[in-house]
Amino acid sequence: MSTEIEVRLTNWQQDQAALRHIREQVFIQEQSVPEDLEWDAEDEDATHFLMMIDQQAIGTARLLTNGQIGRLAVLSPWRGRHLGANLMRAVISEAERRGVHPQRLAAQARTVYFYQRLGFRVISPPFMDAGIPHVDMIRP
Repeated sequence: MSTEIEVRLTNWQQDQAALRHIREQVFIQEQSVPEDLEWDAEDEDATHFLMMIDQQAIGTARLLTNGQIGRLAVLSPWRGRHLGANLMRAVISEAERRGVHPQRLAAQARTVYFYQRLGFRVISPPFMDAGIPHVDMIRP
């Protein structure tokens, strides 16, 4: 039996429940990000990406109109299978299709190499965000 993987564009109004579930599991539960920092007004207007495997939502990311990429999350049981990279390639592809250059993100310090392999480079010293070390990165 083959596994069908799909990354689809969506919005907050259409898929809020699935987007919230993934981000709650990854950011709020696993990483202890305070809820008031996880949810912001940007979700309403962002382009969201939902990774589905056999019709189950397992990953998400969002793209803001200014080219900022964020909220990349893959549920724990699905990590280590390059699915996060596939999801990011879909986000990058959509940003490029829209002519959004450069693409930016704030990466958790422990994930810098992951983003470097996708063409991003560090442009800031480390800083704390939600109690987690981050750096700003750009993909020109």
